[in-house]
Amino acid sequence: MRTDSSPGTLPAREHLPAGDAGTPVLDVVIPVYNEEKDLQPCVLRLHEHLKRTFPYAFRITIADNASTDTTPLVAARLEAEIPEVTNFRLEQKGRGRALRTVWSASDSPILAYMDVDLSTDLNALLPLVAPLISGHSDLAIGSRLARSSRVVRGPKREFISRTYNLILRGSLQARFSDAQCGFKAIRRDVAQALLPLVEDTGWFFDTEMLVLAERAGLRIHEVPVDWVDDPDSTVHIVKTATDDLKGVWRVGKALATGALPLDRLARPFGDDPRDRDVEDVPKGLARQLVGFCVIGGLSTLFYLLLYSGFRTFSGSQVANALALLVSAVANTAANRRLTFGVRGRGGAVRHQAQGLVVFGIGLALTSGSLAALNAASSDPAHSTELAVLIAANLAATVLRFLLFRAWVFSDRSEDRASTVVASHTPEQGPSSPTYATAAYPQYRQQPYQPLPQRPVVPPNPYRTTRFRAGEVADRSWEDATLHLQPVRPTDTDPRD
Repeated sequence: MRTDSSPGTLPAREHLPAGDAGTPVLDVVIPVYNEEKDLQPCVLRLHEHLKRTFPYAFRITIADNASTDTTPLVAARLEAEIPEVTNFRLEQKGRGRALRTVWSASDSPILAYMDVDLSTDLNALLPLVAPLISGHSDLAIGSRLARSSRVVRGPKREFISRTYNLILRGSLQARFSDAQCGFKAIRRDVAQALLPLVEDTGWFFDTEMLVLAERAGLRIHEVPVDWVDDPDSTVHIVKTATDDLKGVWRVGKALATGALPLDRLARPFGDDPRDRDVEDVPKGLARQLVGFCVIGGLSTLFYLLLYSGFRTFSGSQVANALALLVSAVANTAANRRLTFGVRGRGGAVRHQAQGLVVFGIGLALTSGSLAALNAASSDPAHSTELAVLIAANLAATVLRFLLFRAWVFSDRSEDRASTVVASHTPEQGPSSPTYATAAYPQYRQQPYQPLPQRPVVPPNPYRTTRFRAGEVADRSWEDATLHLQPVRPTDTDPRD
């Protein structure tokens, strides 16, 4: 993988080298809790499949979530008998906690996980990780709801799954089709930057990770799978659904208020064609035009409704000014967030002030049109007034877009250049300088604390390493894995 990335950015996506001696390319994690019956058949079947079909070195990691039955003994026996199997023991439950713990400590460039019941057909494993190995995608998920997926399950589970995904699409604008399928993979460099932002330690972990990745502009690859429901599943549907809805509310609130620093993850991987300087093609023009037109249409309807309401108790000029003022404030806020992608409260007052200047120009156009209409006719019909206002607003809308793009929101690139982005620097040690997270002022400055390293004891490099979940999964991940660096090469003063 390429390592010559610029300061403040993460390594670019590239095809993994054909040979990487000593380090497994793929680390498949199997989270388990009291799975003494299914663990051994699952591991043996997965190991045989990978030995037969996977062209790279691999590792199978059993993440034991504080099991109280004989699952730890089964895991220890499998680790002793199969060189490619290793075992982690966590003292606290939680699938998300287990995945974050193992993925954060793993040295494999591709990290995956699957449920112990192997409901998903293993033939989808290579298609799942291939886009990550090639450098095409950042994350990959198995989808039971894709058109070509073949799924066998009862109507109750089918209804719950589809309803949950509709909720995600409606509330969080998620575009991926299946959030809860226990069959996912992620590149290690992506995980190191993304996992510190994921708070959930249970079943909502998957959904939160995918939503944040999608909002940050990372590429998610979906693989249709063959999936057969496990009738002996121990998942508590009602409790899981309740926790998921709480997670949806928490993440939706954080996204709406701009509390998540997703700008650090915005397309940091690879050569994005949208970042290239292409002559005669303004960046983002097509998307901005579509967003501006949609918001403009809604703002016009909102304006006409306000004008009709204000016209019942005031003259046409006063009604026009009031309606235009209210709709202009709403229009500026909507375009700031949705069309031009400006998040957070920084610069909001200035943008609104500049938007009011644009509003003044629109007011002059529409008021001038009404004055001309009143000069031509002493008592024009209400429908005629509306027609004139629509025509004047169309002209004002074109001018408003040009002013928004060239003046009001033209400084987005400069604002971004002055912010810091996340860079994972695992090679740094305890001597690294202290740092703080600018987007989270409540975070205190703490020295860099590296993750516990798995000891390598010859001749078995996969010897069991045990972590208490509180020591790894619940530590301050923002301080443990994110090292902030200036974007601009000139910002090298240590006081900054």
